[in-house]
Amino acid sequence: MIIKPRTKDQLDLMRQSGKISALALKKALEASKPGVNLLEVEKVAWNTIKENGGEISFTTVGDYKWATCLTVNEQLVHGIPHDYELKEGDLLSIDVGAIYKGWHTDTAWSILIEETKRQSGKETKEIAEKRKFLRVGGEALWKAIKKAVQGKQIGDISNEIQSTIEGAGFSVSRELIGHGVGQDVHEPPDVPGVGKPGTGLQLQAGMTIAIETIYAKGNARVYLESDGWTYTTIDHSWGGLFEMSVIVGEKEAEVLTDWRKV
Repeated sequence: MIIKPRTKDQLDLMRQSGKISALALKKALEASKPGVNLLEVEKVAWNTIKENGGEISFTTVGDYKWATCLTVNEQLVHGIPHDYELKEGDLLSIDVGAIYKGWHTDTAWSILIEETKRQSGKETKEIAEKRKFLRVGGEALWKAIKKAVQGKQIGDISNEIQSTIEGAGFSVSRELIGHGVGQDVHEPPDVPGVGKPGTGLQLQAGMTIAIETIYAKGNARVYLESDGWTYTTIDHSWGGLFEMSVIVGEKEAEVLTDWRKV
């Protein structure tokens, strides 16, 4: 498989695309509170992309009609925004992508739905477990991103995800994986969440990939819901999703879609 690094001009366009995706994710996360409908979260992301000069990435995939994929609790990926009111204690994953002048970026984050101002008091065991579940997913993603440098291989990225997630007692999806990103939202190479160090495609500076931590509290196997898009864990355990589009660097990866920095 030959995966060509991007040119400087192409990378500049992807940086702008990444800023739009990151801002859409940030605004959608900020809007996600108890009592808010998923359709409103979708609207916020859609409008943010359009208002900032972008186009909707996910509508280029089949007959998908939305800017986001929104998955709640036991749902893992590709959830269609629908008439559901978020509740205190829900786990919500927001996946969103933008296009800027023909170049796609893709990003996702999972959060615990709670009031902005919580009353002081001891948390329930379940809430504490949910916080740990999400913390581990984020840690796995950032550790994997550190491996996205020239000379490393895809298996080095995959193994960081697998070892972090499984080391915490959770399970990584084998069926749903990260991918290349650029002129299409899903391109080669595949970037699995499981693998062995020193295996797979060798990375070159300037390649662009979307690294994803897709995992479950219990069994990460999934089944497809009747809507034809939403994947749900087979044992109905919690699902988590963390994703960043990155440029493979010579010494350090460049994260294109960090919503915390826009």
